[in-house]
Amino acid sequence: MPDLSALRHTLPVLGARIDVLSADTAVQRISTWAQGHESRYVCICNAHSVVTTQQDPAFAAAVAGADMATPDGAPVAWMLRRLGAAQQPRVSGPDLMLDYCAHASRTGQSIYLFGSTPDTLAGLQAELLRRWPALRIAGAESPPFRAPSAEEDTASVQRINASGAGTVWVSLGCPKQELWMAAHRGRVQAVMVGVGAAFDFHAGTVSRAPPWMRDNGLEWLHRLASEPGRLWRRYMVTNTAFLLGAARQLLVSRR
Repeated sequence: MPDLSALRHTLPVLGARIDVLSADTAVQRISTWAQGHESRYVCICNAHSVVTTQQDPAFAAAVAGADMATPDGAPVAWMLRRLGAAQQPRVSGPDLMLDYCAHASRTGQSIYLFGSTPDTLAGLQAELLRRWPALRIAGAESPPFRAPSAEEDTASVQRINASGAGTVWVSLGCPKQELWMAAHRGRVQAVMVGVGAAFDFHAGTVSRAPPWMRDNGLEWLHRLASEPGRLWRRYMVTNTAFLLGAARQLLVSRR
């Protein structure tokens, strides 16, 4: 089996190490790790994530320690293109999850869903099985919103490992899911992928921006309009910080 870490190519976006790769390459890389039940984790990085690495040392360490960090947001993919990866597309969490489920349904690999609420998980499973009846969902778990006890955490790890799933799709929100994955590397014998709001999008509990907005880097505007009270600070403050940081990085690189 090839050493995929030797093939990894990353570029720094405001200091965060982001992978230069296609969605197909991401799926194949995760699949190879999953076949061997390797304990690895994948961060899906948008502008908010990248800015947070500059403000939160623990979160920065989690992203730096990831086995793969994909350019989720259009601004992050744009920065990679400006830094020399001319054809770099977005590799978003919701899209990567669907791409992988399609792959898993063909190959027989099983997945585990970890996060969100019981109602969302029920809707998500129904939608995934509607799309891919052959998809093997080895388990679905809604952990407590509070910090779990050591006993609860151990029981979750045991359930995941006993399920035989090759991948665990984690929807706990940023930065909680990244910290959770980093803390469970070596304990969870599967590839953990933090996909944020993907569970809600695919279950239909939160509407996703239409394709034309996603293709033109406007998905953040749709989400802001949908949840202004919760997301205004993330998009107004961190997007501004990202733009300033990107301009500074590009100016320094030109010098």
